[in-house]
Amino acid sequence: MEGTEAMNSTAAAETDADHEAEPILACTICRDVQDFDLLIEDMEAELGERWGDLSFADATVFLAQPEASSMEFIAIAIDEEDEANVGTIADLITAAVKRDIKVLVIAEEISPMVLHQLLKLGAKEFVPYPLPEGALHDAIARIRTPEPVPEPAAPAEVTPRAVKPDDGRDGVVIPVHGLSGGVGATTFAVNLGWELATMSKDDAPRVCILDLDLQFGAVATYLDLNRREAVFEMLTNTETMDSESFMHALLTFNDKLHVLTAPADMLPLDLITPTDVERIIELARHNFDYVIIDMPSTVVHWTETVLNAAHIYFLLLEMDMRSAQNALRLIRALKAEDLPVEKLRYILNRAPKFTDLAGKSRVKRLAENLEITIEVQLPDGGAQVVQACDHGLPLAEVAKKNPLRREIQKLAKSAHELNRAVAAGK
Repeated sequence: MEGTEAMNSTAAAETDADHEAEPILACTICRDVQDFDLLIEDMEAELGERWGDLSFADATVFLAQPEASSMEFIAIAIDEEDEANVGTIADLITAAVKRDIKVLVIAEEISPMVLHQLLKLGAKEFVPYPLPEGALHDAIARIRTPEPVPEPAAPAEVTPRAVKPDDGRDGVVIPVHGLSGGVGATTFAVNLGWELATMSKDDAPRVCILDLDLQFGAVATYLDLNRREAVFEMLTNTETMDSESFMHALLTFNDKLHVLTAPADMLPLDLITPTDVERIIELARHNFDYVIIDMPSTVVHWTETVLNAAHIYFLLLEMDMRSAQNALRLIRALKAEDLPVEKLRYILNRAPKFTDLAGKSRVKRLAENLEITIEVQLPDGGAQVVQACDHGLPLAEVAKKNPLRREIQKLAKSAHELNRAVAAGK
């Protein structure tokens, strides 16, 4: 019996030594790990005993110690109560990044602005809490995947060139608003902007597109432009913005069309205020002849600001019930607030063909039921439209004879001629 007990003691000692020899690969950092019981379970499943838990105060001390260098990653778990302590959390992320320790953020009901700030500081991954099945496993796998070797610097012509201010103009503001998803509002905005910008080889107007859909804006995608951090910085600091900083945030497409892309990250639509939007539009008007604004389909508290600043406000819809119902809701809302609904211009996309008499009749009934006038009917451009968007090019560059392109070109010329006539009459 004594021999058996001695062997068991020896085996236990060897097991303890093995555990001590295995370094800790990761640790969770949170106010109270018991508030994140699902995280405990998933960490044990992924790392066994090779992880630990620290409070915010203990983590600050630990990350300053030499042994912290052996860590693969830290998982910072936070909820809405931790937003008041965001400064300490930001310092932890900064300290970990300096020691080449990857940072994973586990967040429950954290505001998008706080989350964006933490990711901007260098956190590699974000996983919502409660943890979706397999989410922690996938995040750890991505953290452990070696980062690709950076490509050589791009040729100078690929780098966006600085855009100089050209104050003194009084541009026409043309918002484009889709009444439901997929009606082609961004496609229309991009191609209208390009047609205006290429109106003349010698005296083309100066055109800018503002993508104010801060969450799903696709103007950058449709023109194959990079999204820049300068956009977020400008949107969150418009009180110090001037023409130079505004123009610096823009990119150019083929040196003819200027674009303020949507931010790189998905942001809340109330990130910007009506005052911010007013400042942006005012600077855009001073620097461009035409300011096209790609609006989110959602009506927000600064939609009124854009409508008041607009010369013409295009609303795109299709021949379906959702567009009709949304148009009716929007018209009622604007009239209830006594807003200038006379600026609204309705554009029917994917309209029936000329020979489709039944379709023409449905269009007429739609307009009568909504008590509106559908002034422009755009034909279905077919597969070429999708191909042009996927390639990041306007229709004029890949399908000049496309029927949709031709109609947008006619509309651009008509709008430009009308604007010149009005300007000449002043």
